[in-house]
Amino acid sequence: MNSKNISRRSFLKIFGAGTVATSAALVGCKSKGQKAAEDEYKQQVEPPVGQMTYRDIPNTGKVSLLGYGMMRLPTVDHGESARENKAEIDQEMVNQLVDYAIEHGVNYFDTSPAYCQGMSERSTGIALSRHKRSEYLVATKLSNFAPETQTREASIQMYKNSFKELQVDYIDFYLLHSIGGGGMDAFRTRYIDNGMLDYLAEERKAGRIRNLGFSYHGDIEVFDTLLSWHDKYKWDFVMIELNYLDWDYANEINDRNTDARYLYGELQKRNIPAAVMEPLLGGRLANVPQFVATELKKRDPEHSVASWAFRYAGTPEGVYTVLSGMTYMEHLKDNLLSYCPLKPLNEEEQRFLDDHIARKLFSMQNIPCTDCKYCMPCPYGIDIPGIFQHYNKCKNEGTLPTDALDPKYAQLRRNYLIGLDRSVPRLRQANHCIGCGRCESHCPQNIRIPRELHKIDAFVENLKTGKSLEEA
Repeated sequence: MNSKNISRRSFLKIFGAGTVATSAALVGCKSKGQKAAEDEYKQQVEPPVGQMTYRDIPNTGKVSLLGYGMMRLPTVDHGESARENKAEIDQEMVNQLVDYAIEHGVNYFDTSPAYCQGMSERSTGIALSRHKRSEYLVATKLSNFAPETQTREASIQMYKNSFKELQVDYIDFYLLHSIGGGGMDAFRTRYIDNGMLDYLAEERKAGRIRNLGFSYHGDIEVFDTLLSWHDKYKWDFVMIELNYLDWDYANEINDRNTDARYLYGELQKRNIPAAVMEPLLGGRLANVPQFVATELKKRDPEHSVASWAFRYAGTPEGVYTVLSGMTYMEHLKDNLLSYCPLKPLNEEEQRFLDDHIARKLFSMQNIPCTDCKYCMPCPYGIDIPGIFQHYNKCKNEGTLPTDALDPKYAQLRRNYLIGLDRSVPRLRQANHCIGCGRCESHCPQNIRIPRELHKIDAFVENLKTGKSLEEA
């Protein structure tokens, strides 16, 4: 457990008071939802208009609590090419989603030059430019991860190109993208040695940036250092990962990560508004194991499993928006139902999620992959998120073939291997990983990717010979 935590009493006070990273080629769009989540939306009711919960933020005014993350945009091709990051964005559907979101009160749209093969900003700009500028707030980032983009000239070009793609003459929220990855050395290379942080601060003074902040993943030293500079740079906001699993367990799941309790607490000390990313952990908290879903639905049969996570993320008053990458209209409608208006968690519901549900999920020890595809493309063609998603899915469903003495072992073994071949072509499976480590530095969840791939490869090889997980 990370030692830098606020107390439980402070935690309850907070919740009871009221109401990424890689170059453009490395990030794709989500093109296929999971059946369990889709089934839950079949009887979905229409969200009300005019009921959105808003939070006030200095220099800006009212911000919708639900923010639209423009990273997992719908694609025209829903086949293998989508997973290979070759699919074309379905602009007509993006326009429909944006129109519906704005109609129902969403005014915050978050994008990046790195999202969706570098096409997210352009797609976002096309959709938003059809509306009055006063109807939306746009957030984007300096995503200068690739070495060739880290010179002052290249970084400024990236910054200026965002205005062109988004079709705006000012940006409401501008972020240093995914600070912490690569530690202080990487941060200094991207923002200090080239003078970009001071350049962006001047752009804020000139009014071309209305709010300046950063998103954080990784090395806590970088986060703490930037907050220690608050007196100088006056951060207007900070984006952190916050959900009911990461609040207390992020560090225990992966010792490279930091508990959201600490991150949020440090921002609160300085009165810095927080934007929340990964409220569902890439869908993991919407597709929980069946026994967990049953408990959640028993307590609230009228709302989706995902709504618990959204209420959790939106309850702290220091949070001004909660981002969700909504690929389908059903996802957008369900999230709107959570925030139109927000019903804040009470103390008993908070304890239920924190002490009961999160603890159960933590005990399952899944690979903490959110399917963001920041690790892609692998130079050796490996479908890293596909491999992890299949393994986690079987583990969540209790269908992982772990014991050769289990009467169902032969069937579970067959199902796992067939399911793997169907979801991940053999030439893209874990046995082709050479451990180059290129993917690891791009992972926002700081997963030791080659190590996990080699473990899964060994597991699969043992399944092929009929051995159990314990024997492996």
